[in-house]
Amino acid sequence: MTRAVSVTDRTSLDIARRSLAECTLFRGLSDDEKETLAARARLRRFEAGETIFLMGSLGNSMMAVLSGDVRISVPSADGREIVLAILHENEYFGEIAMLDGKERTADARALTSCMLAVLERRDVLALFERHPGAWARMVEVLCERLRATDRHVAEIALLKLPTRLAKALLRAAKADSDDRPTAIPLSQRELGALVGAARESVNRCLREWQRSGLVRVDGNIITILDRGTLEDLAHQD
Repeated sequence: MTRAVSVTDRTSLDIARRSLAECTLFRGLSDDEKETLAARARLRRFEAGETIFLMGSLGNSMMAVLSGDVRISVPSADGREIVLAILHENEYFGEIAMLDGKERTADARALTSCMLAVLERRDVLALFERHPGAWARMVEVLCERLRATDRHVAEIALLKLPTRLAKALLRAAKADSDDRPTAIPLSQRELGALVGAARESVNRCLREWQRSGLVRVDGNIITILDRGTLEDLAHQD
């Protein structure tokens, strides 16, 4: 079950403040403004597999990821889905419906156990009204999201599966500054939905990479063992 908690204690406030400080959407705000926003946030805990919101539901808030991973996807009428993104700590989602007050444009589910800071529409818009310059950053962020969507569509249409798969794994992995193995909690079915390929095709590619020492597959956990070689594959045409 999810649990909602007001950000009132110092530890929770510090966590929310640090996350909002890193959030690209609010980088133009002062420290005091970010603290005000953090103080109005609600913390919600979700366990792996829990639904955060569904496409078509009314959206009056956005979320910042304080810990864990969140999967954003679009379902189809026949039960298939396209995974649009895997979001990590300090990233955010739900901003489109938060801005226009209309329906959610995708599903959001907890990929792992996660903690979110929920920001209500009225609080975000009130802050932007007091600081009109922040809208310019909002436009930049939305343009970045559109560009990322365009790249995703182009990759599925134009690139070979190994290249798409390498790019998807690197995006899904948290950025590390060293060469330590990076574990990604994605099933092969979810990975196939992310790259627009059948599970069987993904399985064949991963088996080959596992034999070559690029990755290790343990059930629904894929571990990147050789990031450098995977990055080389991701840059192939």
